[in-house]
Amino acid sequence: MTIQDLKTNNLILFEAISGSRAFGLATETSDTDIRGVYYVPKEDFFGLNYIPQISNETNDITYYEIGRFVELLQKNNPNILEILASPEDCILHKDPLIDLLKTEDFLSKLCKESFAGYAVSQIKKAKGLNKKILNPIDKERKSVMDFCCILDGQGSVPLKKWLHEFPSSGDKPEGRDGLLQERCGLVSIDHTKGMFALFYDESGTLGYKGIIQNEEANQVSVSSVPKDEKPTAYLFCNLDAYSTYCKDYREYWKWISERNEDRYNVNQNHGQNYDSKNMMHTIRLLQSCEHIFKTNSLHTRVENRDELLNIKAGNMPYDSLIQKAEDLLESIDFHHTTSNLPESPDLEETTKILIMIREKLYQ
Repeated sequence: MTIQDLKTNNLILFEAISGSRAFGLATETSDTDIRGVYYVPKEDFFGLNYIPQISNETNDITYYEIGRFVELLQKNNPNILEILASPEDCILHKDPLIDLLKTEDFLSKLCKESFAGYAVSQIKKAKGLNKKILNPIDKERKSVMDFCCILDGQGSVPLKKWLHEFPSSGDKPEGRDGLLQERCGLVSIDHTKGMFALFYDESGTLGYKGIIQNEEANQVSVSSVPKDEKPTAYLFCNLDAYSTYCKDYREYWKWISERNEDRYNVNQNHGQNYDSKNMMHTIRLLQSCEHIFKTNSLHTRVENRDELLNIKAGNMPYDSLIQKAEDLLESIDFHHTTSNLPESPDLEETTKILIMIREKLYQ
């Protein structure tokens, strides 16, 4: 089933402009998002062809089946509540049956988790983005050897530097300085973490496995070493730091491959090192949540357009935005405890409304 099928078969119950235009935050470059509600024909609902949601390829047009719509309303999903509370001038089509669904029948203290909880996840995402922008990671991936060092007196020397600068001896092949990692043999030191005795086989006849087998190795290698051999040095491998680096490397280059270049360039231009559009909607969501617990009502259209567009333009420092978000979270906690909203929507009564709607649709 496609969106065109919904229209052709007159299955759409509700349709509205959503997103920035509904919030009163649209600018000349804003996209027009459409959200709506439909119902599946009786035979599909009772059969095997129930489809809970239909979107176009870019997801800027999405319709929810009436049952899925009510289910998400019962969970106080922010996007779904805001669709139900669409401003009149954004509503493109509305079947009278939709009037049976009222926001006041669904608003509850669950909004703290659904609104504020989502906003907190976006703040964490913003912090992660801030970290990525301020701490770019080279495309050339480091190896585990970059996280190894050689103990030297009261300090240490990076392993690669130590290998390269190790004093030459007369029997080394001409043209080669230092030591080869492939001819090193490591032996674990008991009762320590990440500490190894390093042995070197200049002749290459003792079968040492080297410090690493290859550049993609995730740990150092250990070797069998003759008992009469004496260690050349002692090595420390910081595998914890290497593991953290690998995680950061994967996340950074995944972000690079998936980021929206136009949006990224806007963020680079304002120089604040955060996703300003995302932070604008995060603050809006927190303010909406605070309003719910202060007034027991939901208003989709904002009253502080200039302030929010100022955030979107990147005119507020990152630290100030984070502080603003934390202040809103503190206010939400307070008003949540004093609110007389129910702990959760009345599932039995709101489900009865859904049944009533279906009965009228299928009669």
